[in-house]
Amino acid sequence: MRAFEAVGKQLSFTGGAAALSVSQSAMSRHVAALEDLLGQRLFDRDAGRLALTPAGQELLAVVSKSLERIEQTMNAIRDDSVPSRAMRLHVPPTLLHQLFIPMLAEFHRDHPEVRIDVSSAHTTGLPEADLDMAIVYDRPNVDDRVTDLLWMVRVVPLCSPAVGALAGSMAMAPFLADHELLHVKLQGQPRDLLWGDYLRRHGIAIPSHDGLAFDTSIAAARYATTSGGVMLGDVDMFAAEIAAGQLVAPYDAVIEDGYGYYLKLHPDDLSDPAIAVFRSWLIGRFANFREQV
Repeated sequence: MRAFEAVGKQLSFTGGAAALSVSQSAMSRHVAALEDLLGQRLFDRDAGRLALTPAGQELLAVVSKSLERIEQTMNAIRDDSVPSRAMRLHVPPTLLHQLFIPMLAEFHRDHPEVRIDVSSAHTTGLPEADLDMAIVYDRPNVDDRVTDLLWMVRVVPLCSPAVGALAGSMAMAPFLADHELLHVKLQGQPRDLLWGDYLRRHGIAIPSHDGLAFDTSIAAARYATTSGGVMLGDVDMFAAEIAAGQLVAPYDAVIEDGYGYYLKLHPDDLSDPAIAVFRSWLIGRFANFREQV
């Protein structure tokens, strides 16, 4: 397994052999023995170039994580001063800053023994990173991960009180036509995907492709409160700003836009006590949050 992992990461028998300080022939024998055991090729060899097969890609992810966990556990057993492995968690930027940091503080007070490394990146779906758990913003989908729905997003046009006051008795269509639409870009999607879908569902035929676009909802909200324009915002994510009067919803036109926040993890990680307790706590905490808003 060590030989396979080293070759898989280096995509080179020579590089893998150097990483483990063994001969290249020994690496080849170990990998060949593993392929014979599985009855599957783990590498494609073409003109001296090495590439993982689909089976090899699947195995490498599991082997790397398993070997890392074995090493960390052995270190912890050998030396009681070695701390437990930190759980690697991804949280989308707006969720992290709007809601998750106070939640994380609560969990840390209740479970100080659980170490968590939090990362955040603007992405739709799973980020390309080595993670134990990830909260993702995405549409419903099926993959090989354990997936828990934390909440479905509910959106409505939001703006500053000054802009909202201009709505008066005006219908939503002319109001939106008179103001700049602020977009939140989704990875690999047209910049006006969310606004375009919202307008179609309300039967509003106005151009939606113009206006400023931001990577995160929190940036769009900041612009809306200070500089004008109308964003399409999650009423639960920005409940505090709405309650404080920093953002207003001139129209009662909330819809679920098909996106949600999901917790994802590998099935084999459910046996990790720290991951299991954090997952249970997080699901319950988000359920309580939705009841309060």
